[in-house]
Amino acid sequence: MRTMADVARHAGVSVATVSHVLNATRPVRPSTRDAVLRAIDELGYIHNTLARSLVTSRTRSVGLAVSAISNPYFTEILQGVEAEALASGYGLLIADPHDDAEHELSVVRMLHERRVDGVIIAPSAEPSALLAYLDRADVPVVFLDRLVDESAEPAYDQVCAEGAAPVRELVEHLAGLGHRRIAMVAGLAGLSTTSERIDGYRQGLGAAGLPFDPELLAHGNSASDGARHATARLLAGPARPTAVIAANNAMTIGALQALREAGLRIPEDVALAGFDDFEWADLFSPSLTAVRQPSRDLGKLALRLLLDRLDEPDRPTRTVRLPCTLVHRTSCGCPPDPARSPS
Repeated sequence: MRTMADVARHAGVSVATVSHVLNATRPVRPSTRDAVLRAIDELGYIHNTLARSLVTSRTRSVGLAVSAISNPYFTEILQGVEAEALASGYGLLIADPHDDAEHELSVVRMLHERRVDGVIIAPSAEPSALLAYLDRADVPVVFLDRLVDESAEPAYDQVCAEGAAPVRELVEHLAGLGHRRIAMVAGLAGLSTTSERIDGYRQGLGAAGLPFDPELLAHGNSASDGARHATARLLAGPARPTAVIAANNAMTIGALQALREAGLRIPEDVALAGFDDFEWADLFSPSLTAVRQPSRDLGKLALRLLLDRLDEPDRPTRTVRLPCTLVHRTSCGCPPDPARSPS
């Protein structure tokens, strides 16, 4: 088995220099670093990260706990976290809490027991037991997508997209197209994303001079099937909405199903728009108007915040919000963009 001394001889450097390259403990000239990495590759040397972790109490691994990893939104977040971790020399352990408080605590405890240096978590709607465990065990943590502390000086580092402003813009856009009965299918109660998007919905109605009608707000519990039933109830109400906003991509699918089951055309009978853009939204017929979140950037930023916390445990906590983009397509009733039409 090749050793660090073998790598040093092959690269023509000291063992200490090889150690600095592998462990990022001191800056090394790029040419020297390249020589060391080339020697590692040519010799097939495998660094003993376990031995290093016993000396430093750091494993250079982080945990990521997000629900519905198959959801395109969280998949893109995962890609962002993974890319930033790889660039920083960290490994990644992934777990799915299934938006269940008890399972959430179990998987975070599991990640902690595997000696990750810190965890990134998209918390459930009931994170009190999780917070108690993190505080008791003194686990470095960054909360992602959903906030757990909305005070001016939060107890934890947090990163999320803007929630209220994009929905307000979407409501105003629909009102500008002539819609007066704009419904919303909201997410799971208790999540900060749900409350913020409802706030934006109400702000948008107010800005457009429209009254808030509680009959036009339904909860789809952040799931496709829940949104399908919620949209069906909205359509069966005394005054059918002329536009529906679904508050995440899974619920957009459910709302679309309900509209088609009711025999309604989009956007001629009911306009449809969603929060969360996704790769195939442009392939819908009609193409989907949606709020696009900076998913990969959120993942990258969450990892950077965690590494900053590991390097400086006493630094002030931060809540960072990234802006979203409203992508105008045709499901809201806008005419097709000539620039997107085939020639």
